[in-house]
Amino acid sequence: MSVLPLVFTSGWASGINAYAVVLLLGLFGATGLTDEVPGSLQRTDVLVAAAVLFLCEAVADKIPYVDSAWDSVHTVIRPVAGAVVAALLAGGDGSLPELAAGAVGGSAALLSHLVKAGTRMAVNTSPEPFSNIGVSVAEDLGVAGIITFAMFHPVAAAVIAGALLLLGLVILVFLASRIRRFLRRGAQRRAERRMAGAGGHGPPG
Repeated sequence: MSVLPLVFTSGWASGINAYAVVLLLGLFGATGLTDEVPGSLQRTDVLVAAAVLFLCEAVADKIPYVDSAWDSVHTVIRPVAGAVVAALLAGGDGSLPELAAGAVGGSAALLSHLVKAGTRMAVNTSPEPFSNIGVSVAEDLGVAGIITFAMFHPVAAAVIAGALLLLGLVILVFLASRIRRFLRRGAQRRAERRMAGAGGHGPPG
């Protein structure tokens, strides 16, 4: 089970920023800092694609409401990415079945994604945009730090990732009212757009 801590940590981080995880793991493997990363993540085309998508996410993630739209699109992408990365990491180790590793990584990614998306909905109820930037930067630095730490201390990194996941779920409960407020605002905006569209295409008076 030696690869399990890295699998869990990479899954947790993928739920927050899957492209950063792929990019960091690929770079660590390509530069020889670790031999835990499979060759498929070190390919140049994978690294370039991950870098471009990471830059796109870095911009979208800091714009109010755009970040929540981006999160909704990635509700499937992040857990799948977490599962795939976990399966690839386990495939080179042989001590943990790839299917089980994929389940661990995908589940961790799904939970951390739900925490991230819910937190962003709550943040978007604030009238100022600076909180989005602060939260996004903290997430990016957190992912970079935990993945780097996991390369050298996988068990300790997994403990930290587990604690952060649990803390995030608890915070999500306390933010439930703000999340509901965000969803109501979104529903109201959609209703107003539909009414405006219907008014614009109505018969002339």
